[in-house]
Amino acid sequence: MFAKSFRVKSNTVIKGSDRRKLKADITAAFPTLSADELSELIPNKEELNVVKIYAHKGDAVTLYVLHKNPLFFEVEKRLYPTVYLLWRYPDLLPTFRTWSPVLQKLIGGADLMLPGVVVPPGGLPDVKKGACCAVTVVNNRAPVAVGTAAVSSEEMYSLGMKGRGVSVLHTYMDHLWAFGDKSSPPSVPDEDCEEEMNEEECEFPEETEEKEEEMVEKSSEDQWCPSDPTMDALLLQCFLHALKSKVKKSELPLLTSTFLRNHMFSCCPSGKQIDLKKSSYKKLSKFLQTMQQQYSLVRVKELSKGVESIVEVDWKNPELRSFSPPEEKDVEASPVQDGGRGDVPYHPPEITTLYSVSARLEPLFLDANKRKGATMHPAEVRSIITEYVKKNELVAENNKNYVTINPTLCDCLLEKSEYQEVESLKWDDLFTRTLGRMQECYQVVYPGQAPVIKKGHIEPIDISVASRGSNKKVTLVKNLEAYGVDPAAVAATLQHRVQASSVLQPVPGSRDRVSVQIQGNQIHQVGSLLLGMELIPFQKINIIISKPLTLVSE
Repeated sequence: MFAKSFRVKSNTVIKGSDRRKLKADITAAFPTLSADELSELIPNKEELNVVKIYAHKGDAVTLYVLHKNPLFFEVEKRLYPTVYLLWRYPDLLPTFRTWSPVLQKLIGGADLMLPGVVVPPGGLPDVKKGACCAVTVVNNRAPVAVGTAAVSSEEMYSLGMKGRGVSVLHTYMDHLWAFGDKSSPPSVPDEDCEEEMNEEECEFPEETEEKEEEMVEKSSEDQWCPSDPTMDALLLQCFLHALKSKVKKSELPLLTSTFLRNHMFSCCPSGKQIDLKKSSYKKLSKFLQTMQQQYSLVRVKELSKGVESIVEVDWKNPELRSFSPPEEKDVEASPVQDGGRGDVPYHPPEITTLYSVSARLEPLFLDANKRKGATMHPAEVRSIITEYVKKNELVAENNKNYVTINPTLCDCLLEKSEYQEVESLKWDDLFTRTLGRMQECYQVVYPGQAPVIKKGHIEPIDISVASRGSNKKVTLVKNLEAYGVDPAAVAATLQHRVQASSVLQPVPGSRDRVSVQIQGNQIHQVGSLLLGMELIPFQKINIIISKPLTLVSE
């Protein structure tokens, strides 16, 4: 809800009668709070502000702010605590535990999926569907997200811990958090977690900074490389180019490894290759530290244990503003070992989200000559809707933030129950409703091939561990074909790396797709291959680390 910026409508000091009502509402919503704790939260003689905002999707939200920190937010007459409040009372809500890398996805607006939930030996907390709950990361009881249970605890078990677990409303590092003092979560030891989790389970998610750098650096670990001044210059050029042309404010905070892999590498001129170990910095962390301390271009912060992110960019920095990106745009991709069959350059496909005109919305797009089934980028949809509104003079005269509903908009965007009630819509609501009633699809463009458009969402690469027999484990990798990756090449490369047998298995229900199966728990090795060799962006990989599925022995 707060992954994007919101608009403040009003900010007023709460009245005495409203303060008493708020106390009563908090007591009803959170009965475990004692009278003394309630008095600390809502003191009688201290200034408490009521801030009314509009979220980026048009939702009306009320914030209750004390000492510049929002403590509660109210949506549709229901109160929710913020992370600032939960850091003071971490046991206020039932809590679901997940791994630190998952936090980055939650901050980006994703919900908590059940495969990412760590189930303690005592079981999940007992919640009903829609119950308010919190999310923590392993080894720290300080909540980092707030939301509602997508299903009850019983249904979570019956679903085999698959599907949506928590519908996330607010997270640490989102815009609601940024409305406060921007403090970090306190360290609240989770002793039970430390005893429950064994080292093997925690090895891959708890990536250290060094491990992340190993995933994106291609130099040999055993070979010392002398410092090359031209490499320092190349790093600075690619760094400035990436900040100026690639990184958007909406992407922050951005993992440093993702920044290097997805942005700096793509800005490297043709015929050259970034090699950190040939620079004077040797490591990405030292290079970014220099960019922060000497140039003040970025601010880097450790948001979770051992994992650094770029949290701020100084877009007005003279060094950045004066930099002119080189004209060359086509960059050769780094070669990827193809299982002993020679070096094959791998170019990741370009994946773009599109929207298709539905039959219901066709009248709205007729003036733009867009018929049913026509696909467009979101920006093009906004442009067409804006032109339609202006052409039909539908901008409200009294308030230009609203659009008057005419018969066409009524039929296309309103529910039947709204026909007699809704006379106008905010611009954001108008765009949101339009996109919501269109068919979402995606376009995949492989180098040298014609674009391919498919309905729905592209499936991420799925990496999971399954059990065979009593103690044997195998690692399964699926959906490689969707990204133009040869499963046979991945199987051969993994077999050579880990010295374990690998086979290709047909995917049930699919004629032309196979999964890679390799002996042992090789999640780290698969992740290292796909991420470190620049195959697939991190957000396109789904790592399942929950209780493994038991397979029937052949």
